[in-house]
Amino acid sequence: MIDIHCHILPGIDDGAKTSGDTLTMLKSAIDEGITTITATPHHNPQFNNESPLILKKVKEVQNIIDEHQLPIEVLPGQEVRIYGDLLKEFSEGKLLTAAGTSSYILIEFPSNHVPAYAKELFYNIQLEGLQPILVHPERNSGIIENPDILFDFIEQGVLSQITASSVTGHFGKKIQKLSFKMIENHLTHFVASDAHNVTSRAFKMKEAFEMIEDSYGSGVSRMFQNNAESVILNESFYQEKPTKIKTKKFLGLF
Repeated sequence: MIDIHCHILPGIDDGAKTSGDTLTMLKSAIDEGITTITATPHHNPQFNNESPLILKKVKEVQNIIDEHQLPIEVLPGQEVRIYGDLLKEFSEGKLLTAAGTSSYILIEFPSNHVPAYAKELFYNIQLEGLQPILVHPERNSGIIENPDILFDFIEQGVLSQITASSVTGHFGKKIQKLSFKMIENHLTHFVASDAHNVTSRAFKMKEAFEMIEDSYGSGVSRMFQNNAESVILNESFYQEKPTKIKTKKFLGLF
């Protein structure tokens, strides 16, 4: 199993605080059946984590893995808060794609709205040969209120990643229901942990995939896992045609 979104690097954002925390998270990931993690520290107004620091921290984690002979791989990445100079700073070498070598780049929105310039910026990102992955859209209040916003992005060619803990209900029933609707309407392409620790923001990957398999079958669960592998191998993959979530209130979501 591959996790493309995880805050496991020590001491640089609101994820692992120490190397001991990182070791604990690595062991928890192994217990979940995870074999590869893309480390994706925040790069936003609060945490200025640029490429050189991330690569340095990944080497530190590799030393932990080697010392304890752990059967897991950690690759560099980044969770980039959307901003106007994103492409400029990418060209300056400050930003990283997933696995550090692929064309896939993880982009997050502020939690409370969808920036008006997002569609144009996604278009320009794609023009540069990059493939944006919008992370945890199910937790964005603008998309919760109007899922058609996400549909328009997916139609544009943007990919999306939901959080395992959203699937399992950790963020509440409304977000869980929206996550399942996104799966049913082919509005998401990846399930990742977005783990920050092993308690309040744990991996939950095994549980999430079990729930997806119970609801939609092993083929859908396997599809998400294959898509994650395609990211780190920098390969394209088949995408089902997205459909709109019915705007009629479903199960009290809207």
